[in-house]
Amino acid sequence: QVQLVESGGGLVQAGGSLRLSCAASVRTFSRYFMGWFRQAPGKEREFVAAITWSGGSTYYADSVKGRFTISRDNAKNTVYLQMNSLKPEDSAVYYCAAGLSDRRPIATMSRHYDYWGQGTQVTVSS
Repeated sequence: QVQLVESGGGLVQAGGSLRLSCAASVRTFSRYFMGWFRQAPGKEREFVAAITWSGGSTYYADSVKGRFTISRDNAKNTVYLQMNSLKPEDSAVYYCAAGLSDRRPIATMSRHYDYWGQGTQVTVSS
């Protein structure tokens, strides 16, 4: 069982930055590829970014490419999402997710993730 706890959300003005963190309570964090998703009111959950177990490969949604950076620290069982140049359309609840690397190295589809956090709210004011 993997428990994921997100933190770092909040209210920020457009153009500002936030760094989200996701702490995993698991002994074998390095077995998992990690991802961030988000869901705005009235919209479906969408993929934001993902990273392989080693951190060697990353993947981003086109809407955040060049502005967001995903990273991980396996020694701290933590994955991060650095968000720069934030826009009002980035406002959403952001979820951290973990998927077993045994089956695939990375994923952009939510159904390929095994564990989810409770989410953290990000609000970007214009």
